[in-house]
Amino acid sequence: MQTVFEAAGGNEGLWRLAYAWHKRVMADDVVAHAFSHGFHPQHVERLAAYWAEALGGPTTYSDSYGDETTVVKMHSGNGEHDEMNRRAIACFDRALADVGLANDDSLRQVLHDYFAWATTTTMSRYHQSADDVPDGLSIPHWSWDGLQE
Repeated sequence: MQTVFEAAGGNEGLWRLAYAWHKRVMADDVVAHAFSHGFHPQHVERLAAYWAEALGGPTTYSDSYGDETTVVKMHSGNGEHDEMNRRAIACFDRALADVGLANDDSLRQVLHDYFAWATTTTMSRYHQSADDVPDGLSIPHWSWDGLQE
């Protein structure tokens, strides 16, 4: 059975998805606020590498950019932002359609579930301070069956 990474088109497919999502969130007046302080010039490439690793692909993100602690710290210490999370997930769902990944119901659902889970749990866990994020976290892995323990 192919991995979610493979079904999503591998590195190229996830780069297209990351680009489409980034374009959508930058156009959303609520979600774009998260990027108002600026963002890394390789945001799309890094995001695609992160998703690839989480979805069963190569470990490029961990090998080149950092671990889960690095990612979670970037998303922490900003208070609660439930509306922003909901809109980011909606942008993701629309991005899936933009790049043709919404045509397969199983793939669309597993990608939606992964992104919604990551957005509302790991990326939203440390509202008060990035200093609360523990060191040494590993990127969670997601498969057709959900979170892999």
